[in-house]
Amino acid sequence: MPINKSTEYGNISISLDAIASLAGGTITECYGVVGMASQKVVRDGWAELLKKENYSRGVIVRQQENGLVLDLYIIALQGIKLGEIVQEAQKRVKYVIEKTLEIKVEAVNITVQGVRVAK
Repeated sequence: MPINKSTEYGNISISLDAIASLAGGTITECYGVVGMASQKVVRDGWAELLKKENYSRGVIVRQQENGLVLDLYIIALQGIKLGEIVQEAQKRVKYVIEKTLEIKVEAVNITVQGVRVAK
């Protein structure tokens, strides 16, 4: 279900996939995040690293009364505190979505699907 906004120039309809792609692109720019992961762990506990065109497969966007709830699945960099990576990523995603789309974000939930060593 798209999000509809009305301005003095007309109506704007924003799809949930567009929001998911924006959130995925934002979180991959965060320090300590290797990339987006699929929502489902593949086999033997390995998470699939998603390419840029598939970021929406690693993000679930839900629309609630108070705003959007985003569930993001990531792969983190080994050797950095996961708590700090996740907390900063949550702040950044919330800020970018709210400032870019002028839509309130109620929560940003991040699930770390795996940890990888930097190449």
